[in-house]
Amino acid sequence: MIIDPWSSQKYEYEKLFENFGIEKFDKEIWKDLPDLPFFFRRKIVFGHRDFQKIKYSILRNGKWAILTGLMPSGKMHFGHKIVIDQVIYYQSIGADINIAVADIEAYATRGYSLKEAEKLAIDEYITNYIALGLKPCRIYFQSKNEDVKDLAYLLAKKANLSQLNAIYGFKSSTNMAHVFAPFIQTGDILHVQMEKYGGLRPTLVPVGVDQDPHIRFCRDLADAHRIYSIVPQNERTGIFVKIEENVEDLLKEAEEVVEKYGKVVERNYAYKAIYAKIDDLNKLDYELAKIERKYGGYGFISPSSTYHRFISGLDGNKMSSSRPQYALFLTDTPDESKKKIWSAKTGGAISAEEQKKHGGKPEECMIYELFMYGLIKEDKELEEIYKECKDGKLLCGECKRKAYELIKEFLEELKEKREIAKEKIKDYIQ
Repeated sequence: MIIDPWSSQKYEYEKLFENFGIEKFDKEIWKDLPDLPFFFRRKIVFGHRDFQKIKYSILRNGKWAILTGLMPSGKMHFGHKIVIDQVIYYQSIGADINIAVADIEAYATRGYSLKEAEKLAIDEYITNYIALGLKPCRIYFQSKNEDVKDLAYLLAKKANLSQLNAIYGFKSSTNMAHVFAPFIQTGDILHVQMEKYGGLRPTLVPVGVDQDPHIRFCRDLADAHRIYSIVPQNERTGIFVKIEENVEDLLKEAEEVVEKYGKVVERNYAYKAIYAKIDDLNKLDYELAKIERKYGGYGFISPSSTYHRFISGLDGNKMSSSRPQYALFLTDTPDESKKKIWSAKTGGAISAEEQKKHGGKPEECMIYELFMYGLIKEDKELEEIYKECKDGKLLCGECKRKAYELIKEFLEELKEKREIAKEKIKDYIQ
């Protein structure tokens, strides 16, 4: 099974845990975080890789970064909004926000020129991001950031074509700009740990599950360039040196770090290893990465990720800019949104009488899904709508009217805020 980051396929989310090693993002993971947002409470964010590293930094007021991106290849719709909802939340609890405009990827995979991609990014995405509440942060274009492109090239030394084909399913006809696009993504994700951009720190990449191949590839490359390898082994942890130079010095410096946070229980210089009892593996990883930089290594901490469920299009398939009649765009007029809402697929019965008798199916309703993805803020109100629908007390027409009124208010307010946002763009783009 291959996940294609450039397709519009739908996913059976439960299979992703088994097939790709994504971990469940359940209440035990997020319950201690501040100001819990709706996308956690409603299980819209459903999976993660190494989110514990991020939680560790949040709860200790440590440094951490967000790297996310936007693909300027169409109009911004409600499905895109869930990403910026997350970014705004993370910004509110202390994250350093970095947003990549994937104009090189849009050129390589969608056929947009860099100029076209720039206009789309500003008009459709960045302006809306600011209008939605994003505070000043760092937004950059891939094509204009030499550090990202240089890092992508340098990291590529420890990847090969077989690895890329296994992850992405490239074919002999795939153009080489497309093949190189994942390396640019790796440069995006990891460059925020360079001293110039904030230095060594955990980095979270919030994405839809279709972007998981990029996360896995980036984690593989980050690990491949590490000098130390940390391997938990039952009641102890093995710390191994992966290179042939300065082995004794590297092991001695690792021992000094271990003694601060635990205890060395065995030394095996012949195997370029020490073994230790240590509780704080996050701190150990950070300190060892710092040592690696002294010896000329990159010392990148492997990035963390979260995965959110895609909102459905109004016909029940994936919401996409390429299917405008089934997508709610943030620049739609109220009249345009009204037509789309009234034609949306619902979980209602074939008649009002049948629905009153047997109830509806909100879990199959695109209107209820809009409510769940933030159109309705209060969980209690959402629960009441669910129950009344199931009990046959609430008909589809009533829900559609409510959805339209909420979306109309949202779109009108957002339009006003976009006009103000246009004057602020220069404070964001770097």
